[in-house]
Amino acid sequence: MRFKFLNLTDDDILCSLSDSDLFTLSPGLSQLIDIPQHSPCVSLHSSAKVESAITKHENFRIRLSLSLKSSWQAIKLPLDCRWRIYATWSSSEPYQLTILPKRNLASYLSEMPDQLPLYSLLLPGTHDTMAFYGWPISQCQSLDNPLHVQLQNGVRVIDIRLANIEGRLIAYHGRYPERTPFQSILSTIYTFLTSPLSCKETIIMSLKQEDYATTPPPVFSRLVREEFIQSPGGLGILFLENRIPKLGEVRGKVVFLSRFGGDGAGWENGLEGLGIHPTTWPDSEKNGFTWECKDVHVRTHDWYAIPSFLYIPEKVSLATDFLLPPPPPPNDEVDRPTLSIIYTSAASFPFAAPQTIAQGFGWPRWGLGVEGVNSRLGRWVLNVFGGSVDPVMNDEIDGDTDVREKDCLGICMTRDSTRSNYARGYNTTAKTKTDPRLRGWVLVDFYDRPEQSLVDLLVECNFRGRRKGEEGW
Repeated sequence: MRFKFLNLTDDDILCSLSDSDLFTLSPGLSQLIDIPQHSPCVSLHSSAKVESAITKHENFRIRLSLSLKSSWQAIKLPLDCRWRIYATWSSSEPYQLTILPKRNLASYLSEMPDQLPLYSLLLPGTHDTMAFYGWPISQCQSLDNPLHVQLQNGVRVIDIRLANIEGRLIAYHGRYPERTPFQSILSTIYTFLTSPLSCKETIIMSLKQEDYATTPPPVFSRLVREEFIQSPGGLGILFLENRIPKLGEVRGKVVFLSRFGGDGAGWENGLEGLGIHPTTWPDSEKNGFTWECKDVHVRTHDWYAIPSFLYIPEKVSLATDFLLPPPPPPNDEVDRPTLSIIYTSAASFPFAAPQTIAQGFGWPRWGLGVEGVNSRLGRWVLNVFGGSVDPVMNDEIDGDTDVREKDCLGICMTRDSTRSNYARGYNTTAKTKTDPRLRGWVLVDFYDRPEQSLVDLLVECNFRGRRKGEEGW
């Protein structure tokens, strides 16, 4: 089997197929490696440069076995390993092994500069964050992942849907009660944002009314404000300006996105005091829609009413388009900052239940099933990291990998002339100058599938494509 090894860490990594066959994976480089099919095992070791800081678990052996349910998989590693490794399977060789640094998902925003605008981050989120009940059509998240677990796992955009039950706000999804009181949600958020580990994080909270038929919008708006006042953080924990802030302005705070509010009565500054307030939100617009938030152009993809699971590939293609940088404006127009908000969720009865769309079913690699949105999105991100996706056209790139190898932007680079590597059959590419830049707020169903790995990949996008002097760096 031929693999492209891609080292996206900052360290040299020593790799061996046997005791006598040792080579170095340099940061930012990829190498083509032929691995015997009868013994698809590789040993990875930290280089001598960092050997003194290494635990015994950082010298380990991994087995590369084909996944039948997904086009990629996270390789199981010791908990204290400082890498994350992903194997990507394609219809033809070379396959890809991507090595990434392990991030602390509870505090990764603490590594970002204060001047970074929130529109230039890729923030993982959950659609219908509190929808733990009502399978098969209303449940959108697993009971194993309550809100505090989601936040610890890197989720930074939450989608709260509420209804008024006897004067108190309770989580709902449509007409289905999701049981959790709004006060419990706010208490969990306050605990997370005041913890020493995560006090430099921020949370974007989208809040939507689910009971328009029984509760007048002004009453709902009043109840929301009253419950915020009664919560542990009060109104002071909220960022309520109608603009996209910089990260340093909102560390330890909740950035409010209001999908309710009427005329803003009862809130200081009216609609300008309800946080980010969309001016439009058409229902299930297939090709997405746009709106303005002061000087930021907002692109939103929320096509959820897909006819069946057969539309999963189209859903993913449209959603990932929004993660790529927008095309440059015409010469006579000013290039404005852009925020992309992407919902990868979808649901319609009976052939597009949320869990089916998110996770897929069966054994897709055997042609006996369908690969879900989450797996396809993870594969797409890994392919972008590996240069298999055109960052402009969002198409897979073809090419003869025996002659030329592609860098992380998909640009073909001629082979390195390192004779020692060629003598062993290894191909090293030139180091990439820039990484692909993926940005947006991504809200998903059943975010922990597959293998608790999708959020890790989305978080890693924040550390790619950064250039000094841009986006607050």
